[in-house]
Amino acid sequence: MSEGQVWLPIPPDEITGLPGELDYVHWDAEPDFPADPADCVFLVAPYMRPITHDPVPEMTRLKVLQTLTAGVDAYLPALASLPPGARLCNARGVHEASTAELALALTLASLRGIPDFVRRQDAEEWRTGFHPSLADKTVLILGYGAIGSAVEDRLAGFECERVVRIARSPRTTPRGPVHALADVRELLPAADVVIVTTPLTDDTRGLVDAGFLARMKDGALLVNVARGAVVDTNALLDEVRPGRLRAALDVTDPEPLPAGHPLWHAPGVLISPHTGGPTSAFRPRAERLLRAQLRRFAAGEPVEHVVAVA
Repeated sequence: MSEGQVWLPIPPDEITGLPGELDYVHWDAEPDFPADPADCVFLVAPYMRPITHDPVPEMTRLKVLQTLTAGVDAYLPALASLPPGARLCNARGVHEASTAELALALTLASLRGIPDFVRRQDAEEWRTGFHPSLADKTVLILGYGAIGSAVEDRLAGFECERVVRIARSPRTTPRGPVHALADVRELLPAADVVIVTTPLTDDTRGLVDAGFLARMKDGALLVNVARGAVVDTNALLDEVRPGRLRAALDVTDPEPLPAGHPLWHAPGVLISPHTGGPTSAFRPRAERLLRAQLRRFAAGEPVEHVVAVA
């Protein structure tokens, strides 16, 4: 057991099965700290809450910074202020289900014209038409990790012609090959739908640029449920304005998307306000993750899902 406190954004008495030998403190981004940050050894970062007073620089004994997000790009700058050896862990297992659901929802809504149906319903206007189906389409998943794999799980019943998997490094899975990121541009021209699920890193920032988009076939759909900065917004606008490509975006760059930004009214663009993670699926999976991580921590075992070490 490590001496010190565990700071949780969920009241500890609401999480069953936490190891009893640890000392818990509830903190969910309130400006007043509930205890001395110097006593914290395990911090679970608040989820989707603005932090006005950051306790991390004062957490001189911190051993684990556990996020409740799949991506950790927002936390990487904090590494410099963490004690040497402190672990930064992501929330693998928490967001796969809900983010994959949204990826499919955005894909289907865009292909089948749901935004137009909603507008016409508001106008009490009955107008039918012909729309593309997901059936018989080639779908390319850019970022074939846990979320990308969950997207393919949900594609299984839609009779897609082919699923193309792209990750940083090539490998073989029971479903088929995963291609290297370096091969993406030669695979793009065959894709009807490109679903972006990659984390934001130095290698993926601006990855979906003008050259990437130019290699997508006419009429193809780009779906981004990753991070807005993976896509070059100006390059995307150049492709959707004339109607050559369509896009369904849960994330944007900038984010939040300000009023008056041209993406709001660009033709063929569907926007949701970064809603991939915050669903009813979040809480039970977050609690399951915290139970597992804190049991390992209390037993003196290495925590899982470490993405960086200070």
